[in-house]
Amino acid sequence: MKIIVPMAGIGSRLRPHTLTTPKPLTLIAGKPIVQRLVEDIAQVVNQKIDEIAFIIGPVAKGFPGDTEANLLKIAKELNAKGSVYIQEEALGTAHAIQCAKAALDGPCVIAFADTLFKADFTLDDSVDGAIWVKKVKDPSAFGVVKLADGIITDFVEKPTEFVSDLAIIGIYYFKEGKVVRDEIQYLLDNNIKDRGEFQLTDALENMKQKGLKFVPGQVDEWMDCGNKNVTVQTNSKVLELLQKEGVSLVSKNVVLEESTIIEPCYIGENVVLKNTTIGPNVSLGENSTVTDSTIKNSLIQSNVTISNAKLDQAMIGHHAKYDGDFTSVSIGDYTELT
Repeated sequence: MKIIVPMAGIGSRLRPHTLTTPKPLTLIAGKPIVQRLVEDIAQVVNQKIDEIAFIIGPVAKGFPGDTEANLLKIAKELNAKGSVYIQEEALGTAHAIQCAKAALDGPCVIAFADTLFKADFTLDDSVDGAIWVKKVKDPSAFGVVKLADGIITDFVEKPTEFVSDLAIIGIYYFKEGKVVRDEIQYLLDNNIKDRGEFQLTDALENMKQKGLKFVPGQVDEWMDCGNKNVTVQTNSKVLELLQKEGVSLVSKNVVLEESTIIEPCYIGENVVLKNTTIGPNVSLGENSTVTDSTIKNSLIQSNVTISNAKLDQAMIGHHAKYDGDFTSVSIGDYTELT
C-alpha cells in the first residue's frame, strides 16, 4: 500500500503561521498535521505502508529547505519509504497528484494534507476504490458524490445547485494507482480543465463512465485545518479524542510552580508553568515558559514565552514572545507582542 499526499498549497488562510511553516507541518497536539493524517490512514487501511509520497511546493513559494527532511522522517517512523516531489506551479488537484506519478502503482491512498479524520471501516477489495465523504450543510464549497445502492454514481465539483450533501473530504483509496495515473495523464494531454485547473473529480468521472465502481467511506469525524479558528477547534477535538483513547499527552518533566493543568492538554518537554492555569484544550510546545497566565482552547507552538495572558481561541507560533491582555490572538513564528 502507498500513500500519496499532495500538500503544495501555500496555506494563505492560515497566515501568518504559514509564512514560515507549511500548513501540513503545523503541530496539532504535538504532531504535524500531515503526520497525524498518514498515521490515521495507516490505522484505517490496516495494511503495511510501503511508500509515502509527498508533493510539496518550491522553496520560492514558502517551503523551507528542511521540509523534505522533515517529511522523510515522518515516513521513516511508519517504516515506509519516503519520497518527495515538487509541484512547481499550482494547476489543480489532478496536476498535483500527477507530480508523483512514479508512485502511482498498485493499491494506494491519496490524501490531501489539510484535513484530519476519524473513521472505522474495512476497505472493500471487490470494488475499484473508496472515496471518503461526510455530510455537510453547504455542499457548494466542496466536490460531492451522488449514490445509488451504495455505489457512487456521480462526482460533481462545487455544485451551484443542490445535487448531494455528501462532500468529498480529500481522501481516496484506489485498488490500482496506475488507472488513476493514466486518467489524469489523459486530462493533461488534452488540456481538460475545470475553473482553469486540472481536477481529480474529472478523472474520477471518466473512470466511473468506464465501469469502475467506487463506494463511499463514511467518516465519524472530519476536522479542517484551513484557517486559524478551525485549526484551533481541530486541536481541541484531537485532544478530546486522544483523551477518550486514554493517551497521556503531558510530559513528565513539566515544571509546575503554583500552576494547574486542566486536561485534555498537550504539554511538551521542558515546559515551565509559573502561577498559571492551562486548559482545557490547549497544546503547548516544548521549551516554553508561561507565567501569570490563564490559557484555554488554544494552540501554541514551541519555544514560546508568555506572560500576563488570558488567552482563549488563540494561536501562537514558534519562538514567539507574548505579554499582554489580548485574548483571541494569532501571531506567527518569531513574533514579539509585548
